[in-house]
Amino acid sequence: METVTAKFAVGQVVHHRLFNYRGVIVDVDPVFRGSDEWYEKMAPSRPPKRRPWYKVLMHGTDNQTYVAERNLEPDASGDPVHHPDLDAYFSQFVDGVYILRQRGN
Repeated sequence: METVTAKFAVGQVVHHRLFNYRGVIVDVDPVFRGSDEWYEKMAPSRPPKRRPWYKVLMHGTDNQTYVAERNLEPDASGDPVHHPDLDAYFSQFVDGVYILRQRGN
């Protein structure tokens, strides 16, 4: 079986190539983990299911999206993301990257 390495990491700020929004990655799935119904409705460009997919908090909204790797690129602005759920995931923003909040047992 082929091993797939994700290009992006939790805490990284990214830009969506097609829909021109910025966001921060909060989770990475090595392959698509959604339903076939969701994929048919929400992924009309049919990105590969056997490549990484990312949960992303969208800048300036309260939305979270699920995005195929091929639709993302690194965000070069260095600017923070504004989202109401940031504090649930991250403790700080350092050098353009969010630091994952440490969870207790």
